[in-house]
Amino acid sequence: MQRRQFLKVLSAAGVLSSLGLVGCALPNAAPARQSYLVGGGRRAQNQYVLQALNLDGSLRYELPLPARGHGMAVHPTLPLAVCHARRPGQFLYLFNHETGEALQVRQADTGRHYYGHGVFSADGRTLFTTEGVSDSSQGVIGVYALNSNRLEKVAEYTGFGIGPHEVRLMPNGNLVIGVGGVHTYGREPLNLESMTPSLSYLDAKNGSLLAQASLADQHLSIRHLAVTADGEVFTGQQYRGEPDDYPPLIARHKPGQLLQASGGTALTPLGGTPLDWARFNHYIASIAVTDTLIAATSPPGNCYGLWHRHSGELIRIAPLPDASGASANNGQIWLGSGHGGISLLDNRGREQRLYSAYQWDNHWALIDA
Repeated sequence: MQRRQFLKVLSAAGVLSSLGLVGCALPNAAPARQSYLVGGGRRAQNQYVLQALNLDGSLRYELPLPARGHGMAVHPTLPLAVCHARRPGQFLYLFNHETGEALQVRQADTGRHYYGHGVFSADGRTLFTTEGVSDSSQGVIGVYALNSNRLEKVAEYTGFGIGPHEVRLMPNGNLVIGVGGVHTYGREPLNLESMTPSLSYLDAKNGSLLAQASLADQHLSIRHLAVTADGEVFTGQQYRGEPDDYPPLIARHKPGQLLQASGGTALTPLGGTPLDWARFNHYIASIAVTDTLIAATSPPGNCYGLWHRHSGELIRIAPLPDASGASANNGQIWLGSGHGGISLLDNRGREQRLYSAYQWDNHWALIDA
């Protein structure tokens, strides 16, 4: 029997996989596609990278970052993504997420800083980023045209509040923004007694304010978001009030609750007692939502929480050191750890955990190959 025939027989019998010979591809065979995670990482003190890891925790590539990264924006059709600098950030990093090729590092405009998040339009022609006027924290949505793998600012949207953080795309193509309401000098808050957080909805075509929703407690700074296919928005908060108070840190807002910009409506908190919410140490980072589950991470709480999607009832709070990224895909939820962990939750919330040598930092994106 010739070698090629022998390999075909082994492959048909499933033997190649058991022998670890899958990488010995036959001529003209298409390479297997594999899903992977991209996000910010850390290698040493003040040494930050952009990294892509396979779902088994192995490294695909890494790129050095000029400073600490934060949120990721992934293009809807092209193999492009943007890593945003952590607030008050000074760069956008455009790269090819398949190959790891760096394409552009764009510096913030004079008198502006980035808040760490952005999102592409549904057609991929435009990137929207959360920015601020540096001396006032006045909120800005930077509008960037994508041409020939370059980002060029073409407009700014304002008039919705101060201290915006995460921006997401709604199913109808408009924008929703978690507006923290905090004026800062660097990272030092200056207006905690008068802060005015909101969940703000903007027309993506012209930046007009469509509606705003608010929380009953003004010291809950709205920061991180998740949006479902039917337009329900989940918000993660940072509490800036009394240290010994532990209000709910995650709320939901349904499309039918929207009012005009002149009005407002309270968001509905998820379940949990004050002792439960104390576990999160006043801060929610990433949120991921499936048809049945809601998961959210807390780096300072070193844990994640899991809730029933429709009832909002708390299922459990589980330890996860420096809990960071969260992504949902095909009914599953992937969670990251700053200590190198990757956790997979199935559609019933059962967890499988693995560890790798690579630390995550804040948020990530799951590339479904």
